[in-house]
Amino acid sequence: MKTLTTEQRQYLKGLAHSRQAVVMIGNHGLTPAVMKEIELALNAHELIKIKAGSDELETRRSWMDEICVSTGAAPVQQIGKVLVIYRAASKPAITLPK
Repeated sequence: MKTLTTEQRQYLKGLAHSRQAVVMIGNHGLTPAVMKEIELALNAHELIKIKAGSDELETRRSWMDEICVSTGAAPVQQIGKVLVIYRAASKPAITLPK
C-alpha cells in the first residue's frame, strides 16, 4: 500500500470532491467481481470513489485496507460510506505536489 504526504492527500481530496462513485460494494462485500471493477476503474481514472454498502464502520475500514493492499493504491479518505483511493497510472494524468 502506497502512502501519501498530507499535502498530496489534501490535493487529491480537492480533486475527488466533484467526482461520482464509480464502484459500489454491495451486500456480498468485496467479491472478486468488485475487486476487478476497482482495478479497471483505477486503470482508467487513477483517483476513484467507491460507495460502500455496509453500515459498519469497521467493515468499511477493513475494506479500504484490503482494497489498497491488493491493488497497490493509497487511501485518500473515508467519509461515511464513501472511500476515496488513488493509484498512479504508468503515464499519470494527475500530477501530485512533492
